Amino acid sequence: MERYVVEDLGTLKALAHPVRTRALGELRRNGPATASDLARVLGESSGSLSYHLRQLERYGFVTDDVARDGRERRWRAAHDATTLPSELAATPEGRSALGVIKGVQRRHLEDLLAAIDADPGGVVEHSDYLLRLDRPDFEELIEELDAVITRYAGRGGEHHLGLHLVAAPTETD
Repeated sequence: MERYVVEDLGTLKALAHPVRTRALGELRRNGPATASDLARVLGESSGSLSYHLRQLERYGFVTDDVARDGRERRWRAAHDATTLPSELAATPEGRSALGVIKGVQRRHLEDLLAAIDADPGGVVEHSDYLLRLDRPDFEELIEELDAVITRYAGRGGEHHLGLHLVAAPTETD
């Protein structure tokens, strides 16, 4: 799995637009598409999508699809996943940008769960865990989960897993 680690506030802010975050997610889920294709799926204008895709390209999130047919520009995600390190939340601007991205992710997960619930044959397993870990243990857990997820990435199947991990500050941080 190829991962893009966002290292600066400018790149984070470029991603932190609901249309951009949704477009990138759509390209990752369903593969290459034109701005017009994405506009139909996302309910936006193709002009708007073209602009947002160029911004995503500028910051390295998307690129041209090699298999394009020459008539219309097809875009593809440049990476399988994006990592947003906690250090990006050190400023009000960073917290605001992360809030936008988390909001888009939250809505996507809610939509996915609603679709699963609406499927009479759908199978959903649910667990809730609350772990209180110090920073080194949390980082070790993230590393281990990343290795497991990487092992399963790319396998096509009918079941979906949405996973969002958050490090909450502890009294010792």
